[in-house]
Amino acid sequence: MLQPASPTFFQRSALALAPALLGQWLVHRLEGAPPRVGRIVETEAYVGPHDKAAHSSKGRTPRTEVMYRAPGHAYVFLVYGMHHCFNVVTGNGSAVLVRALEPVMGVPRAVRTDGPGKLTKALGLTLLQNGLYLPTASLFIAERTVVEHQHIASGPRIGIDYAQEWVNKPYRFWLRDNPFVSVAKASGAHPPRRRVPG
Repeated sequence: MLQPASPTFFQRSALALAPALLGQWLVHRLEGAPPRVGRIVETEAYVGPHDKAAHSSKGRTPRTEVMYRAPGHAYVFLVYGMHHCFNVVTGNGSAVLVRALEPVMGVPRAVRTDGPGKLTKALGLTLLQNGLYLPTASLFIAERTVVEHQHIASGPRIGIDYAQEWVNKPYRFWLRDNPFVSVAKASGAHPPRRRVPG
């Protein structure tokens, strides 16, 4: 039985939640269809308004207002007018971006989920899910096993060249040797994605 994580699961800093989300399941229950479920294998922490890579660094706006809600809210935004990105809010202008999933159910393993825009498309996430409270919504995190520290790697976040001294902060976390982790062409932080049979 898939059950949402309790509010207390989210009550930690973005830097603590980002690795804690690894191995947990992201679940989207769609009306009249089986749930779509993916195991979280890669995340990025955005630690607040002082983090120049965080959206909240540009000020408190209608777009970023959700980042100041209680921990456990969903922050979904659109990039390039076409790709949705899903984040878990940790409050005070901070959040964790979910970057990659390993399909579990309702999503064929041949479907690409190795990137933030790919995983939201696979799970059917749009701006309609922005602002949902994950402990009580049809979109939620289901707690699974805790991943041991030695199975987690960390390194710089991706695509934030504008963030000045924050560019090289090791705020991206992923499961070592997982073939669904997104490919960062210049990071050298993990091996190339292996081809996975469909």
